Amino acid sequence: MSLCRLMAALFAFTFVAPVFVARAQADIAAWRSAIRRTYYVPERLPALHGKVWSSFSPTPGVIADRITYATADGMLVPAIVYRPEPKLIPHGAKLPGIVVVNGHGSDKFGWYAFYSGILFAKAGAVAITYDPIGEGERNAQRLSRQSPSPHDADVTPPAPLPHDDWGRRVAGLMQVDLLQAVSYLDALPQVDAKRVGVVGYSMGSYIAGIEGAYDTRVHAVLLSGGGVIDDGTGGYFDTNKSICQSSPWHALAPLLTVDGKAARGSILYFLNNQRGPTLVMNGAQDTVMNIPRYDAAWFSQTQAHAASFNSRVIPANVFSYIVYPGISHRPSWVDRDGVHWLNAQLHFAFWKTDERIDAQGTTHISAWLTANHVDISPNYFREDREGGIEAVGTGFPGIVRNDLTVLPDTDFSRLKDQLIYEAWAAKAAEAEQLAARNASSKPIQ
Repeated sequence: MSLCRLMAALFAFTFVAPVFVARAQADIAAWRSAIRRTYYVPERLPALHGKVWSSFSPTPGVIADRITYATADGMLVPAIVYRPEPKLIPHGAKLPGIVVVNGHGSDKFGWYAFYSGILFAKAGAVAITYDPIGEGERNAQRLSRQSPSPHDADVTPPAPLPHDDWGRRVAGLMQVDLLQAVSYLDALPQVDAKRVGVVGYSMGSYIAGIEGAYDTRVHAVLLSGGGVIDDGTGGYFDTNKSICQSSPWHALAPLLTVDGKAARGSILYFLNNQRGPTLVMNGAQDTVMNIPRYDAAWFSQTQAHAASFNSRVIPANVFSYIVYPGISHRPSWVDRDGVHWLNAQLHFAFWKTDERIDAQGTTHISAWLTANHVDISPNYFREDREGGIEAVGTGFPGIVRNDLTVLPDTDFSRLKDQLIYEAWAAKAAEAEQLAARNASSKPIQ
């Protein structure tokens, strides 16, 4: 290379690249702020007020803590924290933390929630699973799989507020639920706050994919059965009727733009890339999330589009993805691919290599569900869905519902106004009305 060309290359690297990166950083801050603002996520999260109600051991070597923590609007989240028995942890060792975010119709009572908790605790991590609003102990009747879930109710918001605003509030509550679960793990002395990951399935992949775009405390995000998918032509989130997804997704369109064009999916993946590693796991025949329209070519194009926002980003590094042929809707993080990837990012304390993970064997989930009398929707018992998973680990027990219930009956009754969807909705409606009155009372400038 001639001296002139060398000088020109050095000039470009020194003066052009930093300007481009600075502009990208400004965009990142603006995009992240816009997400939080449109979902009513406060910059300063509420005090955690974490409380351990009781504990039990579902299987040798694992302790499960029944806990609650605070979320938005003065509400509480019941959850289970799975952790290795302290005597198994080397003195002074720190463990990774993992938040499990459930899909529609599931909660901490669901099979994959407690299977994941046992699995990750056995591997040498601390895992937390919680009830989404309207599910489990956040349901007025303490029900799971109520159809439709209260958080999907097509409620009429208080006048004169638009319908979409209500959806943004529901989505925002779900965001704070997850943020506070991360906060709970970060506060545990045995957890390494730099090794916290989030795994989300179906609706949970939507929640986790958005949260990972702005919560830089999280290191790794795994999205299964969905992700933040968007092709700009009436994709799944644009057309489904769930109030917790469709209207909040629409609200991002004018905020996450490039050159005036909406680019929600690409920008969200880019923001996740700026936070840390992301893996998307989908079945090629997942008609629940309309994944057949999002093939490998679509993922490659999304990688390239997201990488174009910053010249230092390599497209293949924006996120990793696995598309399983012939497979439909399922939480694939419990299979070998998922556990290998999580270990590579978070470094389990006990299962430190792929070989050690593989030595644990696998469990065919439909057979395990039947043998352990574990409840599951018949539609998800199918072999192409959850029933067909070959999950890492063997000999895990089914956990009965009573063992996964956090609050005694008297405390549930006493705290009901801090737990159930209807109580939260009344508080949110009051906040909406107050905001509307304050806005209308402001003098015109």
